[in-house]
Amino acid sequence: QVQLVESGGGLVQAGGSLRLSCAASGGIDSINAMGWYRQPAGKSRELVAAIGSGGDTVYADSVKGRFSISRDSAKMTVYLQMNSLRPEDTAVYYCNSGVYYSGSYHYGDSWGQGTQVTVSS
Repeated sequence: QVQLVESGGGLVQAGGSLRLSCAASGGIDSINAMGWYRQPAGKSRELVAAIGSGGDTVYADSVKGRFSISRDSAKMTVYLQMNSLRPEDTAVYYCNSGVYYSGSYHYGDSWGQGTQVTVSS
């Protein structure tokens, strides 16, 4: 079972930046792809960005050009660089271990505990 731990959330003003990190451990050899989801209060969870083992990436339309996902395979860590943040980006952000194929990310059973991102206007 893969364990995922997120960090890097916080409070930032609109237009600011944050970088989230997700460190993976346990069963990491089974990891095919990693993704970032977010869940605003009272709303459903949505995919923000994902990265496959070959480096392919996918982004939600709402974050294209502002967010960037990357990974450090040696550290088994995935990052989400968030720039030009907007109040509507406010949410709990979760890391997930899943599968990437045919240009789509498919979430798996392993989730992190979440990290709060709050963007003030």
